[in-house]
Amino acid sequence: MQTDFQNILNGIKPLFDASKSREQLLADICAKLKEEVYHYDWVGFYLLDENANELVLGPYVGKPTEHTHIPVGKGVCGQVAESGESKVVQDVSTENNYIACSIDVQSEIVVPVMKNGKFVAEIDIDSHSAGPFTDEDEQFLGAICKMVAEQF
Repeated sequence: MQTDFQNILNGIKPLFDASKSREQLLADICAKLKEEVYHYDWVGFYLLDENANELVLGPYVGKPTEHTHIPVGKGVCGQVAESGESKVVQDVSTENNYIACSIDVQSEIVVPVMKNGKFVAEIDIDSHSAGPFTDEDEQFLGAICKMVAEQF
């Protein structure tokens, strides 16, 4: 199944309405991504709490998770917070430092939100499909994260 990322991106751009709170904007992005991309089964944002050196779960869509606070460096999300670089895990069973949110999750992609070269948040996407993520997913999510960075 081919995903038209450019068309979805064009549909996300209008969500950046100045009258929305950052929380509402992130929630709307999560909903749009889960609805539009067949292999995005859980979509959420984690925001950096610098004082606690941890990620705090922000808006998300998908099954509830107990992972509302993740130390920087722990799991895939924590590694992305530490490195400031995207991470794609096509098979979570091969990841030593993996934090399982659900037994259904087979793969994960995490893309950082960078503001002035500094990590501030990330988008985390879990998939129930094995190995669905491509470079196109990463570029698409990177474009969204660049737009989101303006909200920080």
